[in-house]
Amino acid sequence: MSTAAGITGAAAPKPGVAPVCPLYGTCGGCQYQHIGYDDQLALKTDEIRRLFATLPTDVAPCVPCPTPYGYRSKLTPHFPRPRADRAPAIGFLHAGRRVTLDVPACPIATPAVNARLAELRADVLARWSGYRRGATLLVREASSGVTVDPREVVTEQVGDLSLRFLAGDFFQNNPFLLPRLVAHVAREAQTGGARFLVDAYCGSGLLGLAAAPHFERVLGVEVSASAVSWARENAARNARANCEYLAADASAVFAAIPFAGADAAVIVDPPRKGCGDAFLAQLSAFAPRTIVYVSCNPETQARDIAVLAGAGYTCLRVQPFDMFPQTRHVEAVATLTRAG
Repeated sequence: MSTAAGITGAAAPKPGVAPVCPLYGTCGGCQYQHIGYDDQLALKTDEIRRLFATLPTDVAPCVPCPTPYGYRSKLTPHFPRPRADRAPAIGFLHAGRRVTLDVPACPIATPAVNARLAELRADVLARWSGYRRGATLLVREASSGVTVDPREVVTEQVGDLSLRFLAGDFFQNNPFLLPRLVAHVAREAQTGGARFLVDAYCGSGLLGLAAAPHFERVLGVEVSASAVSWARENAARNARANCEYLAADASAVFAAIPFAGADAAVIVDPPRKGCGDAFLAQLSAFAPRTIVYVSCNPETQARDIAVLAGAGYTCLRVQPFDMFPQTRHVEAVATLTRAG
């Protein structure tokens, strides 16, 4: 049930592929289960090429997920306010309707998440008459186990990194493909030969920590003070002594950075709405040597990169990753360099 914004191209039906989920077509979470997996990858690659058609660049084929089903490590089912005239429904939105569909299990979720979901549903239904309003639930699996408490501290292992964060915080939901995406971002950040790295929208620190061994100094910037605290803890946990983190004001993200953009690379990993004009203006003024733009919404990514192209950047390549199989959503990593 991906919450990430994604590509908008319509999928043409492919005969002979039976959807795994009995709710497919009714549940709004998946759009591509009727399409063979190779065709899903081709469709996503073609759509990103269409989005970047006005920006001369190389769009590589979409990297497949090793587990096209059973990959999702987090679900957030919800239920509306219980009413006597309505059957209980705990799940996700009905396709094309603002109605909650009851979803006992989700084939794109991991087996452990589905097992805990069944227990959580039974607990909620046993207390159904006591609810006076609806709610959004959480089931998250991490290396440390499965939890339904968004305030619980969990530990996730990504390659050689061990990261701690709150279960309810944002973290990538596909642990099977995530290490490959992270390694790609780290490699791309090095391509321009920069000595320093800025990890913008750094969250709990994953991308900057992964790239840190290849830079003299890494500075993570975040508007969330809570995220900065977790990033600092994770840097210490993983012995990344060259990593520092700042809680930056959104209007002056790069103001406190103690090195020049000409000798820096910047990783940008914004929410699905993209960067926004103010951030792009600040990024352009900082003028880093290399920008690695990671996005779960290639539409806003292409829009933002067009702005950066107008500020003197060239998009060298775009690499899609299928972090959300069976859905229209896709993650893309674009590498930009400053012209001249």
